[in-house]
This record gives sequence, structure tokens and C-alpha cells, in this order.
Amino acid sequence: MTRPHEVPLFDTAVTRLFGIRHPILCGGLMWLSTAPYVAAAARAGGIGFITARSFPDMGAFRAELQTCRELAGGNPFGVNLYLSNRESENAILERHVDVLLDEGVRAVETAGNAPGVLLPRLKEAGCTVLHKVSILKHAERAVRDGADAIAIVGMECGGHPGLDFIGSMVQGTLAPMRLGVPVVLGGGIGTGRQVVAALAMGAAGVILGTRMLVSEEIRAHEDYKRRIVAADERSSRLVLGILRNTYRVMDNTAARTVAAIEATGETDFEAYRPYVQGTAARRVYTTGDTDEGMLAMGQAAVFADSLAPVAAIYDELLADAATALDTVRRVSPVMA
Repeated sequence: MTRPHEVPLFDTAVTRLFGIRHPILCGGLMWLSTAPYVAAAARAGGIGFITARSFPDMGAFRAELQTCRELAGGNPFGVNLYLSNRESENAILERHVDVLLDEGVRAVETAGNAPGVLLPRLKEAGCTVLHKVSILKHAERAVRDGADAIAIVGMECGGHPGLDFIGSMVQGTLAPMRLGVPVVLGGGIGTGRQVVAALAMGAAGVILGTRMLVSEEIRAHEDYKRRIVAADERSSRLVLGILRNTYRVMDNTAARTVAAIEATGETDFEAYRPYVQGTAARRVYTTGDTDEGMLAMGQAAVFADSLAPVAAIYDELLADAATALDTVRRVSPVMA
């Protein structure tokens, strides 16, 4: 029996741009977007991005790309390159670019600061570059610099929603109207009916993060995944706004501690460091102690209601999208 992920349902600018069956992208997840997960997204007909910064050792990074290529079965996959506000931390990205180009990867997701510093080399090598942003003005700059597509995420997203807190319904409508490149929409998306809605607003696809955290192929402790399954739309919290680095995370003990420090007016990062450093989150993925660390999690956690393989999640999304399309078709227009 043919499964939904095996048959294209939509033909969009994004499916054509990346050569994929479905306009459903899996954005880079620090420490978690490894070869098994990214390759599973590729086999399911989407595309995922291995997070380069999860592999500071270039030999390990090369090995991960090679493993992903073997597991992907000839389907395309990409690499996420995060550009930090701290310029000194970006030097390593040139080495990551060396490796990914040498390994034949030609799909790249950039995020964080403007990607202009990396774009000339990536474009010269024939890469397709998707830049992820939280507000339209940053998208416009990336397009001017040469990005091929834009992922724009609303304030519902896990991780960094920016400082303006614009929701996905507004972003998803404005960005396709104003940008001359394909747009994918993220933030709070976890159902097929939202995929249809995004396409109706003019987007060429969606990008998922939180919804995919319960994938069986994600290398993380089951207790962590089960806490996400138990979450609802109110289970995340915004922190670090006082440092102008707003972060949507799981509402756990560490996040509430950070919120309490913020309430005192503290602006010295050192007061927050023990709770927000990335190594704390990485430990959670191994230990399952979900009250430790800042764990990026968006409001789409409400849709992540069971642990399942990536292909099964794609099946659920696509079946729901097909039902949504039928619902729209049954809505009769009012005749004058």
C-alpha cells in the first residue's frame, strides 16, 4: 500500500528548488540534526539540514555527511550554518564550508546574522541557500545579498523569535508579497492543515522544528521526548528578553530560574550563564533531566502527540493536508 509520503501532493517553488517531493523542510536543530534524522527527512521526501556547529571537529563533520549521504538513499540533504553575533566564533564556518563542498553538499540553510559573508563562495560552488530569519527586514537584506529562498519564523517558534514578536499569520502573508524569492513559513506549525494554509498565503512550503523533536531518529533521551509529548500550547516560556536575545524554551525549572533573575533587572550575562550555556542543553539530550538547561521548544509542541518515525510524521502531515484540501474544495463560493 502506498503511503502518503511516497506520493507528491504539492508542486511548489521550494519542491522544485531543492528537488524534493514535499514542501516540508526540517530546520537545523543544534546537537540533534544528525545523520539519522536528516537522512530520514530526505527519504520521506523533504529535506533536513545537519547542524555544522554540532561538529567542531572537521573529521567528525565529514564522517557525519558521509553517513547521511549513505542513509539518504540518493535523496538531497543539506547543512545548517549558524552565523553568530560574535564574529570570532564564525571563523570555523569557513572550514565547515570547505568540507561540505568537498563532500558534494549543495543545499545550505543559513541562520543568525546576515549570510552575506558566506554567500559568494556558496553561490559560486552552485549551492542553493535558504536563509532563516524572524523578521522581514532581515529577509530583505539576505535576498539582496543573494539568498535563493527565505525561511521566516513567527513568534510561536522555538529558539529565537526575534524582538518584534510578529506571528506566523502575518509573516506568512507579508513575506511572499514582498520578497522576490520562494518563502517557507515556520513557527507554531505542526499539522497538514497549516501546510495548506501557508501555501494559501503565498508561501512555497513550511519549515518544522519543534514538531519533529519527537522523531524516533532524533538522538535524544526518551524522557525528553515524552515531556514534549505531554506539552500543550502553553508549555513554553520566553526568556532573556532583557538581554535582547529572546529565547522560547521549554517552561522548566532552569527557565523559571532565568525568568526570576530577569525580574530583578539583572543585565550581566554571567548571572545567567550557568543556566543558558549550550552544554547544559546537550546534557539533557543524554540524561533526560528536562529541568536542566534552556531547551528550545515552540508552541507546536501541542501537535507533537506521540513518538514516531520521521516518515510516519510526514504521513500524518500529508494525510491531514489532503483532508484540508478536500474541506476547502467543499466550501461553495457565494454566487452573485
